Amino acid sequence: MTLRAVVKGVGHYLPERIVENSEFEKTLDTSDEWIRTRSGIERRHIAAEGQTTSDLAMRAARKALEDAGLTADDIDGLLVATSTPDLTFPSVATMVQNELGMTRGFGFDVQAVCAGFIYALANANALIVSGQAKTLLVIGAETFSRIMDWTDRSTCVLFGDGAGALVLSAEEGNGSTDDRGILACDLNSDGRYREMLYVDGGVSSTGTSGKLRMQGNPLFRQAVEKLTWTAEAALAKAGLDDSDLDWIVPHQANIRIIQGTAKKMGIPMERVIVTVQDHGNTSAASIPLAMAVGVAEGKIKQGDLLVSEAIGGGLAWGSVVLRW
Repeated sequence: MTLRAVVKGVGHYLPERIVENSEFEKTLDTSDEWIRTRSGIERRHIAAEGQTTSDLAMRAARKALEDAGLTADDIDGLLVATSTPDLTFPSVATMVQNELGMTRGFGFDVQAVCAGFIYALANANALIVSGQAKTLLVIGAETFSRIMDWTDRSTCVLFGDGAGALVLSAEEGNGSTDDRGILACDLNSDGRYREMLYVDGGVSSTGTSGKLRMQGNPLFRQAVEKLTWTAEAALAKAGLDDSDLDWIVPHQANIRIIQGTAKKMGIPMERVIVTVQDHGNTSAASIPLAMAVGVAEGKIKQGDLLVSEAIGGGLAWGSVVLRW
């Protein structure tokens, strides 16, 4: 028998404030048409003043636990993927642990920017299949609005805030591709591409949080190539290929990247979960948000085969093959 990390519940949370593209026309040389054409984004959610990443993460976690029919007492640990923590330390995970009333187990953060949730899933999978944990909460949560340069029309219109969460539990499978759970992971990074997407501040450099900076066109070219490659690499590790997929659940960065990757993989857009129009790029939160929406809309069903892929600053990229 083979131990698998199986999804038991999913949940998400979005801040109440919705910012339509038209709002940016008041302060920037941009338009709704310009933003839609280049990114596919129509609106995004922005955290309220004083609302933190841990608050978003906690709300998504509670919904995932409810969906799984579990309580915090059933959780051995939690992993939070984020690049926008409340504080330099302690981790967002320990803050969520406290808010959930967990007095046992462990919590830690994973930082791989937009690829963070993929990295967190891979770590959670390793903890479960090695017997270190039986049930884990895996959360992606971001308040990217706090690191935006609101005068830079090339970046500030692209990002939003939100959180999504999965509950993963150990289950025995037969070792075949028919098993539910995580079937394969593929992780990569290359620090030579740092200048394409970074924040110009930090604890040991400027002592400030800094603002996000991006080279859009070069990053676009890297994204389509690397996302296609990592998705197909993970499928190959699982003994599967593109034709076996029911859904692609991609990082929701830009509709053109999503379309370009799907085209290279030969997957029609009807089999791609797309939420970028309503959420913008929520970094590490985008994949669990898309999964939660896909389930809520009746698209993703138990037994469906998914591949999720993401790329973010670093550059860091990766993918997970998962049977729901």
